[in-house]
Amino acid sequence: MSDDQASPIQDDAVHDELYWSALFETEESVAEDESSNADEFPGPLTATPAIQKPTSGETDPPLARRESPDPKTDPWALARACVESDQVLTLTVVGHNKGGLLIDWNGIQGFVPASQLIDFPQFHVPRERDHSLAEWHERRLNLKIIELDQAGNRLIFSERATLVAAAQRDGLLQKVVAGDRREGIITNLTKFGAFVDLGGVEGLVHISEISWSRVVHPSDLLRPGQSVQVIVLSVDPVVARIALSLKRLRPDPWQTARERYHPGQLVRGVIGNITPYGAFVVLEEELEGLIHHSELAEGVFMHTRDVVQPGEEVIARVLSVDSPKKRIALSLRGVVDASTQGT
Repeated sequence: MSDDQASPIQDDAVHDELYWSALFETEESVAEDESSNADEFPGPLTATPAIQKPTSGETDPPLARRESPDPKTDPWALARACVESDQVLTLTVVGHNKGGLLIDWNGIQGFVPASQLIDFPQFHVPRERDHSLAEWHERRLNLKIIELDQAGNRLIFSERATLVAAAQRDGLLQKVVAGDRREGIITNLTKFGAFVDLGGVEGLVHISEISWSRVVHPSDLLRPGQSVQVIVLSVDPVVARIALSLKRLRPDPWQTARERYHPGQLVRGVIGNITPYGAFVVLEEELEGLIHHSELAEGVFMHTRDVVQPGEEVIARVLSVDSPKKRIALSLRGVVDASTQGT
């Protein structure tokens, strides 16, 4: 493996944090969704036992007399036991939010991210996604607890985790090492990345690790069921977290961008994504430049689409190149007459 491919592995801590925050990013919105949609989502569930008020003449019992929770009835002790024994639980869906399904387990609020459902279709229109999740209400699912957070009073469940036994999964995890090149199958796409089955264990390609160019949504470049080559960035076998990358199998075109592009140069490209503030131009694979709204044309126009359309080939002038920030500024102004000169 070349130095360019090996060096990113040193960023394990960063990618580990990306993996964890991305996987449960939508779960963080549960409380917000429930408070703003009280009629649609069930309120927060709590495992805190009711506190009996002392009768007249009594005071709170001394600290030494307070009893510890019974491990046979304490829901958090039961949850930890389920994780340690890799137990499969059959539970009922009690609600949903934009990120997944809600579960009530022994008075603790549980959450199943949509990415952890086996047969959840890909939706990119929020209304359709919400309608599909609503159809899971009252459905019984086989689930495993994959994360417990007693301080936050929440449990994370997974349906996908039931497909592989703990011993088999642990064995597979031991074989996955940072720096490995692996082949896998994309199992699910979310707004924050792509989940990849490596043959019994899943890893996450964060959206920032899909391409060296800007990615609006993973579905722009990937599809469920697609076979892909990935490089392993980090592995945490304790909680079965595997961070993967697609882009780091290829050289970063931005590292040598200044050798190929310079101010004043005329370049040919294809209009990609269009935004209110300008248009992105694909100059080469995984390298784009931006034509700011003010550099699209002379005169007055309302929207970027009034000047260019996605897929249109254009010739633009390079205004500036900033490789560290991955930015190439382009302009179409005054280029029309000069375009006959070639690139």
